[in-house]
Amino acid sequence: MKKQTIYALSTVYGKSGVAVIRISGQNALNAIKALTNIDIRTIKPRHAYLTTLYTKQTKDPLDHALVLYFSAPHSFTGEDIVEIQCHGSKAVLSSLLKNLSEIEDFRLAEPGEFSKRAFYNQKMDLTEAEGLADLIDAETFEQQKQALRQMSGTLKNLYSSWREQLLEVYAYLEAYIDFPEENIPDSVIEKNLNTVFKLKEDIKSHLKSSVGERLREGFRVVLTGPTNAGKSSLINTVLERNAVIVSDIPGTTRDAIDVHLDISGYPVILTDTAGLRESTDTIEQQGIEIAREKIEDADFIFALFDASVDSPDIFSDLIKRHKNNILLVANKADKLTPAQMVDLKNQGCFILSAKTKEGVPELFDLLKIRIQNNIGSNSGALITRERYRQCLNDCLENLSNFNFDKEIELSAEDIRLAARALGKITGQIEIDEVLDKIFGSFCIGK
Repeated sequence: MKKQTIYALSTVYGKSGVAVIRISGQNALNAIKALTNIDIRTIKPRHAYLTTLYTKQTKDPLDHALVLYFSAPHSFTGEDIVEIQCHGSKAVLSSLLKNLSEIEDFRLAEPGEFSKRAFYNQKMDLTEAEGLADLIDAETFEQQKQALRQMSGTLKNLYSSWREQLLEVYAYLEAYIDFPEENIPDSVIEKNLNTVFKLKEDIKSHLKSSVGERLREGFRVVLTGPTNAGKSSLINTVLERNAVIVSDIPGTTRDAIDVHLDISGYPVILTDTAGLRESTDTIEQQGIEIAREKIEDADFIFALFDASVDSPDIFSDLIKRHKNNILLVANKADKLTPAQMVDLKNQGCFILSAKTKEGVPELFDLLKIRIQNNIGSNSGALITRERYRQCLNDCLENLSNFNFDKEIELSAEDIRLAARALGKITGQIEIDEVLDKIFGSFCIGK
């Protein structure tokens, strides 16, 4: 069946100076033929044509626009593409989309269908496509950098190289399955075992880091401490607005409240939690339980306390459990004497005042340094999705099952399944059910 030509608005719908409508498919040039006076027999690829757009039926002027043509396979989708750069008024866009719908074999694109066609036409693999989606969603500079790395093929090259090594092992095994009278030389056995062993170690090392997911989703920083320590006040100071309620009444914060921050390009989810204390209030108890769960899942913990009332000893149990990712934060520096501040610093506390903002910028400078230390040299091929992690674990499980002590057919199957698991990440096998899920999350015009 002939594949239909698709079209979609690739920019945000609404009032704007310029909007872009993208058309892809073997009949894409029919859009120029139907809506302009340009002779499509003379049109040159990658040239911009300033022209008047006309309605298909009545030939009334619709807009003045730039029209560009990208010929297959030298286009984003690998198909013929026409881009119309018109004015971004709702009237123009509605009229233009309506006229495109009236062209034979044209239809509105489904979410992610342009990128899906690019994948099927081998213009990108799945990791590159998901890198593109991440770039569109990026809100910080570091997210942008990571998305661009993934779009450039960093993950694709790594996983494809691992898969190629497994396919080479698989080819050896298949050869000896086809010729069972031949004994496998010890040198071949040793070479294949070494290849599998090295791959297992490389994958284990790759799986250890969660930095990629944190860069994509945000580093989780939890504010915890007793009631009235100033957690909500600190949140409001950071945001420079009253985002959460501040009150002297203990138990005011009863739920975990997330705020999203850009700390020098790093995405951070800062969570304000209920004050930790004994309470008979059922709702407050639930908030305290949520706070404890957030603490356990946190990448970094700011243990905040009112230094004019409490000492860091109140966090002794928390320090024992989270000594590698906790920072003691002494609030209300405006109420402390110089001697008290020296004593707190000697106990490893960071001192600030949420009220006067003293020390608040320095606290988040310190957080930036800790994030950078956490990332370390892990700035290349990073796992950015749980899907990758699951496939890598499946691969590792099959490699762990591989040995030459069982029938060679079973050993070959272990390697085949391991290679297949890696192929699921990049899309080097037929996995339509995975493709629909991935590309369905894209916006319509992508």
